[in-house]
Amino acid sequence: MQTDEHPQHSQQLVLHNPGSMSFSSNFSREDEEMSRSALSAFRAKEEEIEKKKMEVREKVQAHLGRVEEETKRLATIREELEALGDPTRKEVSSVRKKIDAVNKELKPLGHSCQKKEKEYKDALEAYNEKNREKVQLITRLMELVSESEKLRMKKLEELSKNIDSLQLTD
Repeated sequence: MQTDEHPQHSQQLVLHNPGSMSFSSNFSREDEEMSRSALSAFRAKEEEIEKKKMEVREKVQAHLGRVEEETKRLATIREELEALGDPTRKEVSSVRKKIDAVNKELKPLGHSCQKKEKEYKDALEAYNEKNREKVQLITRLMELVSESEKLRMKKLEELSKNIDSLQLTD
């Protein structure tokens, strides 16, 4: 009975609002079934995603538990090591402080090296670019000189022929 009411209702909407194209077609059972199918597929995917999230959460919790146990074991090992007492502890501490100081000095030097390397690369690139430009200009010059020589030789030959023809007519 409901399916009969829907087409009439849709037809009534079309009659009441003839300019509206969105209500001009009736939803068929196939359309409704496709909508339901898409909705159930969407819900199934959502449930699957939720299930995966829970699995991942459980794995993370298990890993966190193991990490906490390992942290406790490492703390115990550290305490045992500290209890041993190192006869060279003061010297080790002094060397570590010197290493830290040298590291602090190295940092700006490293930045300076990087900056100068970049400047060098930029200058080298500019030099190479100008050198390429120079080679192109030299090549063009050689072409022009060669062309000029050919034209002058041709002109000289023409002049020589003119002179020879003048002598023959005398």
